[in-house]
Amino acid sequence: MLASAAGPNIYPNREYSQCGAAGRAVYPARGRIGMAEKFRTVIVGSGPAGLSAAAHAAATGISHLLLEKADHLSDTVRRYQRGKHVMAAPPQLVLRADCEFAANSREKILEIFEETIKGRGVNVRYQAEVEAITGAKGDFTITLTDGQTVAAETVVLAIGTQGNPNRMACPGAEAPHVQYQLDDPTEYIDEHIVVVGGGDAGIENALGLIADPAQANTVTLLNRSGEFATAKGANVQALLEAAERGQISVLRSATPSVVEAGRLTVATPEGTAALPCDRIIARLGSAAPRKFVESLGIRFTSESRNAFPELTPTFESTAPGIYVIGALAGYPLIKHCLNQGYDVIEYIAGNGDLKPADEPILEKKFAHLPVQRSVAQWLDLFRKRIEIFRGLSTLQVREFMLDSEVRAYGPGEVVFERNSPGASLFAIAEGAIELELAPKLHARTLTVDAGSIVGEVALISGRRHGATARAVESCIAVEIPRTAALKLMEAKEIADVVNRITLERQLLEIFGLGLKHDHLEELLATAQALQVAPGAVVVNEGEKGRGLYIIRSGSMMIEKEIGGKTVFLSYIPAGGYFGEMALLAGGSHSATVRAANRSEIVRFELEAFRRLLEREPELTRAMQAEVAARRRIDDFVEEEKEKFSDVVDMYSSIAGFLVNQGIAEATDVLLIDETLCIGCDNCEKACADTHDGLSRLDREAGHTFAHLHVPTSCRHCEHPYCMTDCPPNAIHRGHDGEVFIDETCIGCGNCQRNCPYGVIHMDHIPPKKPGLLSWMLFGAGPGPGEPDRAWKEEHAKNAADSPKVAIKCDMCAGKTGGPACVRACPTGAAIRVAPENFLTVGLMNRARG
Repeated sequence: MLASAAGPNIYPNREYSQCGAAGRAVYPARGRIGMAEKFRTVIVGSGPAGLSAAAHAAATGISHLLLEKADHLSDTVRRYQRGKHVMAAPPQLVLRADCEFAANSREKILEIFEETIKGRGVNVRYQAEVEAITGAKGDFTITLTDGQTVAAETVVLAIGTQGNPNRMACPGAEAPHVQYQLDDPTEYIDEHIVVVGGGDAGIENALGLIADPAQANTVTLLNRSGEFATAKGANVQALLEAAERGQISVLRSATPSVVEAGRLTVATPEGTAALPCDRIIARLGSAAPRKFVESLGIRFTSESRNAFPELTPTFESTAPGIYVIGALAGYPLIKHCLNQGYDVIEYIAGNGDLKPADEPILEKKFAHLPVQRSVAQWLDLFRKRIEIFRGLSTLQVREFMLDSEVRAYGPGEVVFERNSPGASLFAIAEGAIELELAPKLHARTLTVDAGSIVGEVALISGRRHGATARAVESCIAVEIPRTAALKLMEAKEIADVVNRITLERQLLEIFGLGLKHDHLEELLATAQALQVAPGAVVVNEGEKGRGLYIIRSGSMMIEKEIGGKTVFLSYIPAGGYFGEMALLAGGSHSATVRAANRSEIVRFELEAFRRLLEREPELTRAMQAEVAARRRIDDFVEEEKEKFSDVVDMYSSIAGFLVNQGIAEATDVLLIDETLCIGCDNCEKACADTHDGLSRLDREAGHTFAHLHVPTSCRHCEHPYCMTDCPPNAIHRGHDGEVFIDETCIGCGNCQRNCPYGVIHMDHIPPKKPGLLSWMLFGAGPGPGEPDRAWKEEHAKNAADSPKVAIKCDMCAGKTGGPACVRACPTGAAIRVAPENFLTVGLMNRARG
């Protein structure tokens, strides 16, 4: 040992502070390190992982030295902004470390870490930056930048990634008012500040800058995605609440394009915007110091900037004797880091039987599978066999599995059904899954083998599944929920794999006819993704065709100039395509295609598709038949334009009205034909009687155009705004596409604030009403419908003191006969439809009628 409670100070010319009950020596901040012995392990970096490793080494009597390049402990945590609340996530993971840790302030956490170092008698040296590590397992030499050397049998790298932040990639990104760190948000007063990054660091920085209203900062947060997939739910909740109060502006799907003095130009789906800014704080994550790490002989899992080192389950790298833990290993959460610090010392001490702290959780996830394998064997299988996991380390897959489920399917068992909502991605580990496609041109099946994924088209588009997925044989698949899938796709190489599979699958689903991957390679190579703002024109009627377009998310409206008027023809939701008429019928577009809402489309080169048609004559014939059918509709409208001009004008106007009411992003919407509605309110009464006396529908509210009324009722959006931030995860999408709120609702009101259509309200659950028969025979209760306030107050027992919960339409899920509002309508005025059904069928049916 370097020093012990009973042992002498073996370097009498050095000054040491005696720390803790054991009185172990602590290295001074400066001075040469003696070479009297070789340490069992040298730990580089005193962040949570390194600190935990050193504390456990001290607690178990292992000869150790903790090296920290700064003049203080845990520089990563110290760099958090002052007053930051540090969370103890993930909550289901137990903590095992020789260091206390619970959710607390940054300052309190640092205080606990300091106490740990002193209490455990950790050997630590500050201002000791490592320049090189040479030698081999059992005999390493660590050279510091000041020229001193340390000998060690093993090395633990816990250096993190904070010193290597990702930079903005746009002109002006190196301007002096761009910074990548925020230490003290109270330093900034009366500034226009743009925070770039929607992860935890960016959100916390933005909130810190407006915490004190006296600072009078104007803060805008940019998030490159439409969702906050990498941030903790509590942080997202706080951000959205601040935005609701007008304290912060939040721009989603936005990226910086030009940095100038006093101004930041931002690219958004609606176009470019110029934001005044005195300061830009970019929190875009960080990457490993790869050059240094690779110089030690450590390989990474891929060439991606965001890749992590290849590690064994015991954290040993491809350089034997050098172990990697913490953020550098891909585990950024403090609780993970602390556990790894404990575990790595156990492994170095020879305790190879130690299981990770999350082992019981994963064992339970895998226990039901028909093949018995250890957790390590399952994780290794997933990482090697599933394509989207191949760029991850085993440790990353391990953490990722905490958010996913593993499913086993028997031969012929359904994985998901056509028209069911797509809320998950399925990665096939063993067996194969057959997709039963029903494209417009030709029905067929498609077999997807182990290693690939299914469900990605619906997940990305937000629409229902376009195919039924069924296990061909015994099959094991990892079901990845939407949030976890989006987080996984933050890595570019994984997003590229998913996008490639998605495009290929959409082409096969649309066109079928025996096409295989080899047939589509040339076409896929020409794919170009395009973001389209609401209302923007993608192609104009009469202009030369430039390609075939597939809608990945969002939706399009098809319009045509007839008799000098713009006429709405049809609506194409995500998963559909357009541009084929210009491809086959003269080279010019026969109609204008406009985005109904924010959309993403993919354009394939025209000539590449023509070459495909030349090689596949059956596909050409099928597409020609489809084009002929569309031509007949166009010709019919043109021929009858005088006779039906009023009808054409009416439905074109109705189409625009419905798009403005959000029907373009709906999956199911309630409409009322006011020429049939008699105002009986049976729809509202039936809704209340079906839902504990609380109606989810306000018939009179909402907007009306001509005879068509859109009442205040949930649209069950393809990407539900209400689900953006629900702390208890109480909002779900059901088997029939309904978006519903379960009994775990805590009444926080986030869903109500996030819904742009005002269809969610907060209310107390009323006292239970007597049944309808009791009311009819004995006059008991308030009768059908929602009780009035007087009855509620008379019969409620402390109801006003009970917490309010969120109330919204659930489409009467689980009730026989479907939505009660539709069943109760005596005249058929109330209908529930998907937008494509109303908008595409309504015009022609009325015209022909």
